[in-house]
Amino acid sequence: MLVDNGVHGDSRVQKVARSAAEAGWDVVLLGLTYGAPVTWRLGGAEVRLLAMPDPLARASAVRKAALRVLLRRRVAPAPPPAPAPAPAAPAPAAGATVPALSVPPPRSAPPTGVRSVVVGALRRAFRPYDHARTRLWLGLRGERAWRQLDPSLWDYEDTFGPVVDDLAPDLIHAHDFRMIGVGARAKARAAAAGRQVKLVWDAHEFLPGIRPRANNARWLPATRAHEREYAPYADAVITVSETLADLLIAEHGLTDRPAIVLNAPAADSGSADAPDLRVSCGIGADVPLLVYSGAAGVQRGLDIMVEALPRLPEAHVAFVVSAPPNNYVRDLVARAAALGVGDRLHVLPYVSPDQVVGFLSGADAGVIPIHHWPNHEIALITKFFEYAHARLPMVVSDVRTMADTVRAAGNGEVFRAKDLDDFVRAVRAVLADPAAYRSAYDKPGLLDTWTWEAQAEVLDKIYRELLPAGSAS
Repeated sequence: MLVDNGVHGDSRVQKVARSAAEAGWDVVLLGLTYGAPVTWRLGGAEVRLLAMPDPLARASAVRKAALRVLLRRRVAPAPPPAPAPAPAAPAPAAGATVPALSVPPPRSAPPTGVRSVVVGALRRAFRPYDHARTRLWLGLRGERAWRQLDPSLWDYEDTFGPVVDDLAPDLIHAHDFRMIGVGARAKARAAAAGRQVKLVWDAHEFLPGIRPRANNARWLPATRAHEREYAPYADAVITVSETLADLLIAEHGLTDRPAIVLNAPAADSGSADAPDLRVSCGIGADVPLLVYSGAAGVQRGLDIMVEALPRLPEAHVAFVVSAPPNNYVRDLVARAAALGVGDRLHVLPYVSPDQVVGFLSGADAGVIPIHHWPNHEIALITKFFEYAHARLPMVVSDVRTMADTVRAAGNGEVFRAKDLDDFVRAVRAVLADPAAYRSAYDKPGLLDTWTWEAQAEVLDKIYRELLPAGSAS
């Protein structure tokens, strides 16, 4: 299996590797690190993090670094030395309280403001050139233009390719849009050597729906061209929703419909001893508590939960986010203080994966207030299933797939994204009768289909259809 990250934070990849090993497959999961290579066991799977080599686009990187140094010397004082990193906190003991994160106040305007203005002006000046260069190479080389537009994609080949060849796998499971190229090229090399390799492409998201990089016009067209070149090499495609399957068929002309493997938790994910969410917030059982768990960013819409607190005078909000909190979370804490509701906003760190469902179950409702963006419309995200297994009533924005699912299941309320009045309405409805929404989870088979065990069966069936019977060790 191939993935372009450090594995630790990717629950889908971990579950795929672990469950495949449990089904009898000999699994080696190759991930990425920018430090020294690391190896460990994930259940029956072997995990190897490979060190990324120096970028091939060295000349461009050197020019950018030189420009940054020049600007720093001319318009900014030397920055203070960075503090030593704090040691990682151990996972909380069973039943322990998760301490609230210490959230520093928002940073004041840095002394490098002039530098930022200059760099921004330079980037804007080069933007027409960037767009022109992108159009030129796409016109000249079509799908192969990624080689000129984003040669850093070759770094993944340099990192993973030789290791994959040495492993000589019968099947490659390539996660997402960067690894499809690595897997396809390894398949082609094996075929040239007279050995057959099957390729499974696991498309986690719809690449054309990703937010473009504001300062790099080449990145998205290059990455899309790379994906389009290598998608035809896949012997089977899996993805996370029926909506995304439709989009992949249209984007790549797939003749076989992708199989759906949801980002669902294990059936027993709520059985592990977990800290008490309410104790961690310092509140009693009778206090209405809304929880958001996951990545924090502007497009995630967490600000609406803070803005609603003055209109929900009894309610508290818990953000379960990565530590240390990012600037967006710091700004939300400052906004809560300005609104006079700072004592009702609680910022807590992640707990271990096997404790998530139990930890979240202490809330009255799980909130997913994400904004409209193409990739937000097409899948049920991991926290949706975590909330469901915690049997939480949900308050979700009207992004397409999630809103349709909540309306059909009856396990929550849908509000118009970014609409504060409608959000407050939805929260009040859920808090007025949470038992009615929780009862939706009693419908026969509902939660059973939203388990990783059900998804693992789909994966194993695909593997066994691609390889002869008995290929699993």
